[in-house]
Amino acid sequence: MKKILIIEDDISIAELERDYLEINGFQVEIENSGDQGMFRAVNQNYDLIILDLMLPKVDGFEICRQIRNEKNTPILMVSAKKEDIDKIRGLGLGADDYMTKPFSPGELVARVKAHISRYERLTGDSKVTKDEIEIRGLTIDKKSRRVYINGKEVTLTTKEFDLLMFLASNPNRVFKKEELFEKLWGLDSQGDISTVTVHIRKIREKIEVDPSNPQYIETIWGVGYRFEV
Repeated sequence: MKKILIIEDDISIAELERDYLEINGFQVEIENSGDQGMFRAVNQNYDLIILDLMLPKVDGFEICRQIRNEKNTPILMVSAKKEDIDKIRGLGLGADDYMTKPFSPGELVARVKAHISRYERLTGDSKVTKDEIEIRGLTIDKKSRRVYINGKEVTLTTKEFDLLMFLASNPNRVFKKEELFEKLWGLDSQGDISTVTVHIRKIREKIEVDPSNPQYIETIWGVGYRFEV
C-alpha cells in the first residue's frame, strides 16, 4: 500500500483529502504543523507528500527545500495563493506539481496516482535503452539517475531529471511546452505552461556553462524546446 503524508494546517481539508485517498487504497498520515511535518517528511519514507504552502512555524517553501536536500520523493504543493510567482517559486524549489485551492478531491487523487506511477516508472531499471547518454561533457546515468558535467556530479530534482532525460533521449526533436507537460506530468497543461519553463531554467542553471546561451537545451521561439546533439 502506497504511503502518503499530508502536511496541512486546515484539519477539515486534510481529513477530506485523507478520506478520498484512503478510499482509493492509499495509507495516509496527517501533520498539521510545519516543523513536525518537515521532520516526518525528511526522516520517514513516503511515496508522495501533499504539502500546503501556508503553515504555522515553517512554511511550505522551506519544507520543500529541506525535502529536496535529502530525497526525491514526489511533492504535490497545494495553496489558496493563486499568484504565478508562488507557483514558480514552489516549482523552482523542486515541487513536482502545484494545485490551487479549491480543487476537487477527484483531481487530487488523479494527480497523486499519476505522480507516483511516473516516479516508479522512471526510477526503475531500463532494459530498453543503454544506461548512459554522453554528449559534450554531459553524462546522464539513467540507471542511477545521476547527472555529471565534465565528471562532476550535479544534483537535479526528480522532475528536472525526468525532463532532461526525456529530451536527451529524443535528440534534435522539437517539443511544445504543452507536449512536454502532458508527457512528464500526464495531466491537462492548460494554465500550467510555467511549470515547464521553470524546470528548463533550473536545468540550464545546473548543466550549462552559460545558461543564457545554452548548448544542450535549445529554445525554439514560439514553439518549444529541443535537445541539441
